[in-house]
Amino acid sequence: MRCSVTEFQKGLPSANPTPLVYICRLGGFYFGTILYMNGLQLLLLWTAFLIGVIIESLYTLDFMVVAILLFGAFLSGLLWRQKSDVWLLAISLCCLLLVLGVARTQQFEAQFLDSILAQSVGSQVLLVGTVDTEPDERANFTQLFVETETDRVLVRADRFTTASYGDVVEIEGSLEKAEPFTTDIGRTFDYPKYLEVRKVQYIVSFANVTVLDSNKGNLLLSYLYQVKQFFVSTLEDAISSPQVDLGVGLLLGVKQALGDDLETAFRQTGIIHIVVLSGYNVMLVVGFFWWLSSWVLPQRGRIIFGLVGITLFALLVGLSATVVRASIMAAILLMGKLIGRTYDVLRALLFAGAMMVLINPYILLYDIGFQLSFMATLGLVLVLPQFESTLATHSTQLKFRDLFFATVVTQIFVLPLLMYHIGEVSLVSVVVNMLVLPVVPVAMLLTFVTGLVGSVSTTLGMLFGFVAYLPLQLIIFIAELFSAFPFAVVTIPKISVWVVVLLYVILGIVYAWWRLSRSTTEPQTTSPLHDVSTWEVKEEAAIKTDLESHDSKSVSTPVFFR
Repeated sequence: MRCSVTEFQKGLPSANPTPLVYICRLGGFYFGTILYMNGLQLLLLWTAFLIGVIIESLYTLDFMVVAILLFGAFLSGLLWRQKSDVWLLAISLCCLLLVLGVARTQQFEAQFLDSILAQSVGSQVLLVGTVDTEPDERANFTQLFVETETDRVLVRADRFTTASYGDVVEIEGSLEKAEPFTTDIGRTFDYPKYLEVRKVQYIVSFANVTVLDSNKGNLLLSYLYQVKQFFVSTLEDAISSPQVDLGVGLLLGVKQALGDDLETAFRQTGIIHIVVLSGYNVMLVVGFFWWLSSWVLPQRGRIIFGLVGITLFALLVGLSATVVRASIMAAILLMGKLIGRTYDVLRALLFAGAMMVLINPYILLYDIGFQLSFMATLGLVLVLPQFESTLATHSTQLKFRDLFFATVVTQIFVLPLLMYHIGEVSLVSVVVNMLVLPVVPVAMLLTFVTGLVGSVSTTLGMLFGFVAYLPLQLIIFIAELFSAFPFAVVTIPKISVWVVVLLYVILGIVYAWWRLSRSTTEPQTTSPLHDVSTWEVKEEAAIKTDLESHDSKSVSTPVFFR
């Protein structure tokens, strides 16, 4: 550990404290210890928490097992205090976090028990509730997430329904229970768990929706959605389709507007992530906020502007797992600059992942977007740790070589998940990403400017829309060109989850070997600043005398001890 264990022991009671005082002191010590752990130690604790979530998600642990784990944590803490063995401390923390994962998952699952709608499955129902998210418009229907008094229900209504966020609606239709289904290439999609991630168990299909009241939602979200709708309509007046659909997808993550053919082309070429707002898009937005505010604000003002901007942007586009993960990491990056702390990207990733799983444990196993986003980012963290921070605050310094390695690394780290969940692997994804990603910032910026100008003047908006059309059309052209290749995508036979685990174990071994070989082949150079033999110990008064008698630039002593 980075800190001395004995220093923390000094904060523990030396007398015979009451059990409550001892537990409070021990809890404070645990928290302080976690703050000073390095990345590998945090990864170990994070893994223990995830194991608890996974076990409880797949099985139901008996109360006796949980009690044994808690007793083991408490006993390990007592033994550690006597022997000062760091492994006993690690065992205690891992047991506690494993129990935390189990308990949080049980609490999350409790909301799906004993629903009064269970007895109405298969029959016509009449429900009243509030639309709590922005309507999801599809080709043939519109999806509404409606919060009733007891449940959150997915409603499939007519394509042209007038219901919007914050409306109180009356729903009449057939109540169904979500069922798993098989995809065209033979993969089984666990649709019930996918909906439970979104706290939904039941679906009302072919529903008749009647709006009873309006403006019952959050005022900030209502305003943001209105601005979004106005912005999208402005873009549709300035840019033709399907280019405008791509522009809206790049800026706001609305991939449904692409259409089936274009969405398939993007998926087969491995660039569908650019229209579902990957971490790359979010970091580009953060970089834009940073650049825009740099003209008028000092660094502190830029940071505050960036934090507010990324929060509003995340709310505007919807809190998908990818957006939330990237937004949390971006916020940590900016807050680190605000308080003058170094940005540790691995800690930021682990913190973001832990908070997201703590809030919604089911995203760990049943949200493909979270899995892909986390593994892709983990690859960047391990191989190119400076990539996201450079993209967010110094995007002009991003080199073509970094972009290439980032593309290759992310493709490798998400490959086992794609093989397991999707069953299709794009063989042209690296090439297409290298051609498309440099164009994405230009397309996003021009589309955004078109929307801004078009909201003031339709004529000028059309002029800027013509300029924005060019990079958008280039992206579409590249996607359609490469998707037409017969070898663009290959279908992978169905694999088990254990094959995925084995592939990631092999990937971990290869990474460890790469790091070891890199550390042994790199020349070991010692900076004069870090060469202890050149350090000179001086009294503070002597240093002050030197500074008074010599110009500060001529003082040769780089560092000193007090």
